[in-house]
Amino acid sequence: MLNVTTIGAIIREERKALGLRQDELAAASGVGLRFLVELERGKPTVQMGKVLDVLAALGCDLQILGPAGDPIVPQPPASVRSSGE
Repeated sequence: MLNVTTIGAIIREERKALGLRQDELAAASGVGLRFLVELERGKPTVQMGKVLDVLAALGCDLQILGPAGDPIVPQPPASVRSSGE
């Protein structure tokens, strides 16, 4: 199972594989350098929205798997589903 430390390590590895410095990825993600440093170190209280911004800047996506290992595909909110009817 993923945890914040593992996610931080993955982000660090992807950043390095792309040849980016921390300050470059922070700027590309729209987050502060301190946030990125803490994220890569596995700080457990990082903001999820900013984590998603960093992943997007790396060209990565976050996927949630169900108990059987199948991807969970989100359903649009009820207000969106009912507006097309």
